[in-house]
Amino acid sequence: MRLTDCLSAGVLAKTFPLEAVHAVLADTGRASQRERDLPAHVMAYYVVALALYAPAPYEEVLRALLDGARWLAGPEATAHVPGRSGISQARTRLGEAPLRQLFTRVVRPVATPATPGACYRGRRLVSIDGTTLDVADTPANARAFGRPSASRGTSAFPQVRLVGLVETGTHVVFAAALAPYATSELALAPEVLAALGPDMLCLADRHFPSFDLWHQATATGAALLWRIRKDARLPVLERFADGSYRSELRPTWHSRAPTRAALPVRVVEYTLPKVRDAEPRYRLVTTLLDPATAPAAELAALYHERWEIEGTLDELKTHLKGAQAVLRSKTPELVRQEVWGLLLAHYAVRALLHEAAVTAPAGPRDPDTLSFVHGVRVLRRMVPRLAAVSPSGPADRVAAPARGAAHRTSRGIRRVEARAERAPRRQAQDDPLPRAPAPTATQPAGRLLDPDRNPPA
Repeated sequence: MRLTDCLSAGVLAKTFPLEAVHAVLADTGRASQRERDLPAHVMAYYVVALALYAPAPYEEVLRALLDGARWLAGPEATAHVPGRSGISQARTRLGEAPLRQLFTRVVRPVATPATPGACYRGRRLVSIDGTTLDVADTPANARAFGRPSASRGTSAFPQVRLVGLVETGTHVVFAAALAPYATSELALAPEVLAALGPDMLCLADRHFPSFDLWHQATATGAALLWRIRKDARLPVLERFADGSYRSELRPTWHSRAPTRAALPVRVVEYTLPKVRDAEPRYRLVTTLLDPATAPAAELAALYHERWEIEGTLDELKTHLKGAQAVLRSKTPELVRQEVWGLLLAHYAVRALLHEAAVTAPAGPRDPDTLSFVHGVRVLRRMVPRLAAVSPSGPADRVAAPARGAAHRTSRGIRRVEARAERAPRRQAQDDPLPRAPAPTATQPAGRLLDPDRNPPA
């Protein structure tokens, strides 16, 4: 049995099947061509784990991912974990493309008809928005991504821009695009709007509406509900009993859409007099033209679900990556790889929370009621614990190799040898990760604990 066979039983491989990982490696030409300590498919999982264990050193993350190797040689054995330089070289060989393609191939909206709060009148609610991430201050990153301006020159760190499409009810980011800081969110929006489908209702803030983007988004068949600037010209063509009115979006002189014909819309205007710091008036435009099937009051209340995407971005930047933390990669290629790993790790957590929400003993519950931070902690515990269970069970554990024997597998990393721990080359500045408990034949699979019923371990 190979050490990497154990990896296929882990919680990450449940979300991202090993077959899918091998497929994207073959498609991108990054599959390992010879025996290595860190083959490409192991590194693909490692990049995702790197986001789950953001504060931990490189070596500790790899050790947690491969902790299940003790089934091969007994609990006293240890896996040979390459140093920081070896891990960095393996990440460089892998590159960005496999992680980006894995995200495109595997990540999908996860809500079902049984998911509370995920749909409006049969349409899946999604939102589009963008953010920026600080990256390591190296000359290569500064040239590739650029820096924002500051009151005294420029920012301390280069930044990469990220625009995403989020399933509002589950916080799953199922489409994303990356670019240098100087690229605007509007320029990246077409890339993610292509992921819209006829069963979706897309929400967006007032920075996104334009004739070109509206034309592209409606071509997908999705319904739209976007806030629009107060100075936008929207002629009143017909008033409805619910206070909304029929209007149209007209192209401007710089519009590049293939058609110059005006696009029909319905306008909803409302105020929030009892809300502190509310703006004097809000204006929404929508493709839902029939007031009978989408009343104005419902659309006004529905638009504020868009703020769920702000919570999603907070999960990525604060609770997963770490508040005020900088991405650790030193080259542009590895920065982009790390961002895709961050998005994949976020999807793994959110998919786990959705599964727990819809299978709750008391009946399906809104995934928003489950703590994302608690989900991250559970997944961190499950990665080494579930990876420690061989797919064939403990009965098939092979005998420990003789001390000093050097066995390699055809497509995996070096087999475990029962030998003394090596002294690390340099002292890690972070606290080491907790080791997984020694596996037993009756060890139960990890499960998500309900924070309302069970305190975190």
